[in-house]
Amino acid sequence: MSGSALGPVLVLASASAARAAMLAAAGVPAETQPARIDEAAVKAALLAESAPPRDIADKLAELKALRVSARRPGRLVLGADQVLVRHGRLYDKPGDRAAARAQLAELRGGTHELLSAAVVARDAQPLWRHVGSARLTMRPFTDRFLDEYLDRLGDLALTSVGCYHLEGLGAQLFSRVEGDFFTVLGLPLLELLGFLRAHEVLTE
Repeated sequence: MSGSALGPVLVLASASAARAAMLAAAGVPAETQPARIDEAAVKAALLAESAPPRDIADKLAELKALRVSARRPGRLVLGADQVLVRHGRLYDKPGDRAAARAQLAELRGGTHELLSAAVVARDAQPLWRHVGSARLTMRPFTDRFLDEYLDRLGDLALTSVGCYHLEGLGAQLFSRVEGDFFTVLGLPLLELLGFLRAHEVLTE
């Protein structure tokens, strides 16, 4: 069956405008209902248990999906999360411009990994999960470029881990990107579409 004729086929358990836009552009009707979880506390607990970054991204995505799914019986709920790791260290979204500048200064000239996790749940039970990975290498840009970049990007730099938007001005930060473009944007979209087709939510 085709979801477009039936209205939203997914509930997106996220406030991410980028993920909502990806789903809409791909023809997947979705409504947004952000999950309310203490991501920092969950991440800290998992790090204390020496959980690998992939498991942290997956667990956060699962918690979001299950939290909203419990309140939306019968609906498919998508939870997603993204983590950035370099030399074993996890990076969070910066809180202000100074933190964004420091983060980009640390990442420049090196390679880091983005892990984008997605979990689909129904009736508070996970049905499907996937973690996509991409490796990105930042060029050794100058301090002048860094300051001009942050001036132009403004508060958008604070909305994503890594402080960049590869679909826009952030492309100028990189010399090499290895991996799926949608994974970099925050969602393993192609794998999600495959799940939806397999479950006859979208037309084969």
